[in-house]
Amino acid sequence: MLQRLWRPRALAIGMIALVALMQLVPVWAWQTNPPVVTDVAWTTPEAASIARRACYDCHSNETVWPWYSRIAPVSWLVTYDVRKGRDELNFSLPLREPAELAGEIAEVLREGEMPPQPYLMLHPEARLSAQEMHILITGAPGSNEPDRDDETSSW
Repeated sequence: MLQRLWRPRALAIGMIALVALMQLVPVWAWQTNPPVVTDVAWTTPEAASIARRACYDCHSNETVWPWYSRIAPVSWLVTYDVRKGRDELNFSLPLREPAELAGEIAEVLREGEMPPQPYLMLHPEARLSAQEMHILITGAPGSNEPDRDDETSSW
C-alpha cells in the first residue's frame, strides 16, 4: 500500500490536488485598491513618473494586480508584499514630515533596499539607474539634496 503512494502518478495527483486546494484560500479579498486620499507633491514631473513606475505598485493604493497575483501560492506572497509595503509607506495617504520622507527615500535607494530584487525579476522596468535614483531623491518633497547632475556617478 505504501509503495503505491510514492509512485510518480500518485505524487503528481497529490500535488495537483494540493495546488487546487490552495486556490480556496481567499487571499484575493485583501487585493484591493482603497481610495487615494492624497498624492505626493513631487517637485519634478520626472520624479513623479519614476516613482509611479518603480514604487507605486507596493507603496500606494494604485497597485496593478497582475494575473499571477490571483494564483496561490504566488498570490500569498504578492499580497503580503503589497500590504507590508503600504504599511511601511503609502503614497496615497497623508505622509509624515516631508524632510523625514525625503531622507528615508534617499536612504533605502542608496542602500539598494528598494526596489527589492524579487520584484525586479518580474518588473525589470522598475530597475533604477543612478541618474533616476538621483532624480527621485532630489524630487522628493522636503528634499534638501542639491541637484548635482555631475555627481550622480559617485553613487
